[in-house]
Order: sequence, then structure tokens, then C-alpha cells
Amino acid sequence: MLKSNKMKKNATYLLVLGLLVTIVACQDNTERTQLNRYTDEEWQVLGNVVDLPEQTYNYDVTFPRHFQNFGGGELFISADMATLGRVLFYDKKLSANDEVSCSSCHSQANAFSDKVALSDGFEGVKTKRNSFALGTVPNFEASYGGFGGESHLFWDERAMTIEQQCEMTISDPIEMGMNLADLAEKLKKEAYYRVLFQKAFQTEEIQEQLIVSALSQFIRSFSTTQTKFDEGLNNVLDIEVDFPNFTSKENIGKTLFMANCESCHGGSQFTPNISTANNGLDAVYTDNGIGEISNLSFQDGVFKVPLLRNVKLTDPYMHDGRFATLEAVIDHYSNGISNHTNLHPNLKTNANQPIRMNFTQTEKEALIAYLNTFTDEEFIRDVRFSDPFK
Repeated sequence: MLKSNKMKKNATYLLVLGLLVTIVACQDNTERTQLNRYTDEEWQVLGNVVDLPEQTYNYDVTFPRHFQNFGGGELFISADMATLGRVLFYDKKLSANDEVSCSSCHSQANAFSDKVALSDGFEGVKTKRNSFALGTVPNFEASYGGFGGESHLFWDERAMTIEQQCEMTISDPIEMGMNLADLAEKLKKEAYYRVLFQKAFQTEEIQEQLIVSALSQFIRSFSTTQTKFDEGLNNVLDIEVDFPNFTSKENIGKTLFMANCESCHGGSQFTPNISTANNGLDAVYTDNGIGEISNLSFQDGVFKVPLLRNVKLTDPYMHDGRFATLEAVIDHYSNGISNHTNLHPNLKTNANQPIRMNFTQTEKEALIAYLNTFTDEEFIRDVRFSDPFK
């Protein structure tokens, strides 16, 4: 009898142990399935070309609480599409001669701008305008078309959407010179793209619009809000009061900015207060900006008004990159504005003359100190936005 009970206990123990082993094995298999986003064969194909994580990065965007007044909360991004978009963004195959990628003119270290006034196109020809920094907005979806945003893209705002911006850049005869239909055929030859398109779109059929969609998802995921400025505004939720995390100089610069610059560029750095303006760079423009597209004289010399996030990193400045430093930009607004016919009213006196802000050297230094608080060091080091190619 005792032996029988002991045997029953042993059998029960073995049964429980077996169940535990089974449960652990199932959990282990589940975790392995989650971690191994790709099959061994797919992983080998990708590993020959790019360095990607086995489990895709999370590209969702969460906005600071001071953006809630603008409707900003969370933005959900397809991780697989953004991963594909990241590879496309850094791939020189997107240009006609395999010499230029999107990142050639939009460097992460420079908040996705270029460090020269005019960039080199795929055949070495200079672009018409300075590379527009992609890392100057809290998020593309929020600032361009999402959450009530009305701004468009490029210095002359010729693109209505991020997708159009991607299409125009790829096909531009100077920038990348690539027909989208030809690009789709070109990418079909690459095994790593067949894997990535399958993950992103459940098809290995590489199509023009899918290329553009993946690129736009990657760009939409750019979020540059981990700044000293955002920390300060989150603390007090009032742009008009001193920020406790600011130095005295930075708070003085903020006051100067709100009095002299906010009417155009916006105080929250979420969206500009005005989308376009002639800012009196010249009395006569050789590049008429929006006026060149519209052929309307009242739009001559009118260009997009950029947000200033990461402005410390995006020199040189203006549509033609004429100003090498922030000091030079401030000098322009201090005493260098030209009296162009289309000069924006915000930059005119009651006598219809260009304003002269006449900043002192101390005020200039305070303004620059404040502008530097817009810098997001985490954004420019974030591996999710880095070059994946080996």
C-alpha cells in the first residue's frame, strides 16, 4: 500500500514536471518566434547587406504633453514599413547611377540636413537650393497634414504630402534622376528587398507606390522632442514664463524670441505661425521661390517658413545657404532686412519700412543660447534612424 502511494506520488510528480517543461518550452518557442522576425534563410539574405535587429524597432511616436493642445498624442507607425523605408533612405541604388542616396543630402548628424549651401546631385551638379532639414519639426505627420497642420514641403512648398516629396526627390533630374518605374524594376533584382517588401506589404512584388509609402513611413517616424526646450515647457506649460531648467541667458533669449521671432516661427515649435514669407534677403531675388511656380508677382521671393528645432545643427541657413552661422542670421534680422515689394508685414514698421531689431551683442548671445535649447541630441544618435548598410 505504501509502495502504491509512493508510485502514485512519483507519477504525479513526473506529470507535473512534464507539464512545466511543456509550458516553458512553449514560452521559449513563443519568445523565439517574437525575436526571430525573419527565417534563417531571410536573415542570411539580409545579413549579407544590412545590419538590422531580429525584432524590428518600434517607430511609434509619443508627443510631449505640451503638444496636447494641438491634438498631439501618439502616432502609430508600421515598424516593418519604416524598416524598409530606412533601408531605402540610405540606399544609393535609388539614384540613376548608384552614387547618391536620400541620406547624401540629409545627414542624421545634422538633423537630416546637409552641411553645404548647395548639395551635390547624382552627377555632381549642384542642387538649386539648400537641403531642407527633415529634423526641424516635432514630427512630419503632425506638422504636415496631420493634426490640422497645413504646411507643405520643400522651400517652395510644391509638394502637398510626404509621398509627393519622396517622388519628386527621386525623380528630380539633378538630385537623384531616377524614374520610379525603373527604380521598381531595379530593386526587384535585389534579394534583400524581396524579403523586406514581403514583411512590409506581404508581397515580394515591388511597386512604385510601395517604395514611396515605405519611405514616407520612415520619415513620418522622425520625432525630435527630447530637448531642453521641451523639458522646460512641459514643466510649466506656459511659454511666457521663465523655464526653471533654463539659465538666465536662455530665459532672456526666450523673451527676445517671443517678442521678435515668434510671430513667424511660432513659440511652441510645433507649427510655424505663418507658412510662407518674403523675409527681405534681397531687394531683387534671382530665385523667386513660390513665385517661380505660380508666376504670380506677389509671391516672388516668398519661401517656406521653417521651424527651428535642431537649428544649431542645420547650418548653413536660408533657402540658398547664404548664412554660415546663427550669428549671421540674427545680424540679418537685426539690421539687414531689404525692402522688397513682397516683404512680409511682420517685418515692416508702421511706415512700411523694414524693421530694424538692432540687437545688442548680449542680446544676440542670449538668442543663440535659447535657439540651442531646441537641440535633440538623442534624435541625432538614435540607431533607428541610422545607416543600416554594412
